[in-house]
Amino acid sequence: MASSSILIPPILTRRNLLLSTTIATVSPPPTPKPPSPDITITDRVFLDFSLCPTYFRSDPSATLSSTTPCSDSTPLGRVVLGLYGRHVPITVSTFKRMCTSSSTSYKNTPVHKIFPGKYFLAGRQGGGRRDTAEVGYSLRDLPRNTDVVNSKAFLLPHARAGVVSLCLSENDDDDDTRLDPDYRNVEFLITTGPGPCPQLDGGNIVFGTVLEGLDVVTSISSIPTYKPSENIKQFNDFAEFLGDERAQNARSLWNRPLKTVFISGCGELKVTNPSLSPTLP
Repeated sequence: MASSSILIPPILTRRNLLLSTTIATVSPPPTPKPPSPDITITDRVFLDFSLCPTYFRSDPSATLSSTTPCSDSTPLGRVVLGLYGRHVPITVSTFKRMCTSSSTSYKNTPVHKIFPGKYFLAGRQGGGRRDTAEVGYSLRDLPRNTDVVNSKAFLLPHARAGVVSLCLSENDDDDDTRLDPDYRNVEFLITTGPGPCPQLDGGNIVFGTVLEGLDVVTSISSIPTYKPSENIKQFNDFAEFLGDERAQNARSLWNRPLKTVFISGCGELKVTNPSLSPTLP
């Protein structure tokens, strides 16, 4: 009897099926990059800075004329700023109003802190009921700045000299003042260079750039300031660790200029054609 061969079909397993079957892999579409902030220069304003050689220790939220009038001031020059009105419209609108209004203005307000090689702070007004009574200003008519709760408003970096931003992270106002319903923060900073200030990124709103007068910004940054000794810094750190509120009050005097620099004039300049790319000095 002739033997016959019996063909046994191969057993298909999941592993064999995966190995023998070519599976087309479809890659997910790339995630679109978020649009870049619109840095069209929609407005131009100017700030005239002057130097009063007589040093005075005053409330940084006060105007020069309401404390010690300076009769022998020396002009430092004019700084022209281009503002990004499409990027942060409320911040720009408020800043422009502070430069043009006769009742609420940056005029005669001092540059109250200078950080050499980094930036200087100016335009502090306060805004709570207590500050309004002391300074004589009323910021209550200014709109609440909803840019501060928009994450896209914080995208622009402090990458070079001449960056103008709304001062939030470096603001010395206490919590009680910030919680006042009439509080309006109009303090701003200008980076002085020569390098970037990455420590300011993400905590302050960049809303403009210096178009003219970067040499004036540089001269302001070179003015001597009050610098505490290392012993005072260590004592202050220890007092802060213990929860002593006087530590913060003491730090508010650090980096104050030893000569009074103030905004002697400000106003608006016309923009005929908004510029997509700001021209830097």
